[in-house]
Amino acid sequence: MKKALIICAAGMSSSMMAAKTTDWFKTNNKDYEMDAVSVTEGQKMIETSDFDLFLISPQTKMYLKKFQATGEKVGKKVVPIPPQAYVPIPSGVKNLAEFVLKEMPE
Repeated sequence: MKKALIICAAGMSSSMMAAKTTDWFKTNNKDYEMDAVSVTEGQKMIETSDFDLFLISPQTKMYLKKFQATGEKVGKKVVPIPPQAYVPIPSGVKNLAEFVLKEMPE
């Protein structure tokens, strides 16, 4: 199973996006799972967790370079979520799922 983590300002909207996207993966027979944490937990999660991909929400893009530097040190991919893939409607969830599929390391 591949795992992606959204790092968000407070983790509220991203938790909803993670749950809806995980459901999309299940519906489309993809062995992927998503979760979300707040920006205050992001650094530690990149350093220590077993997630394969880290996604930085649009509202926390000011932390992108810091988190990418941490990701480079530990060999984890950290990417920004495009705004059109961070909308809690069916098309936004599909966009996020397709973005994760494209960005997920092998």
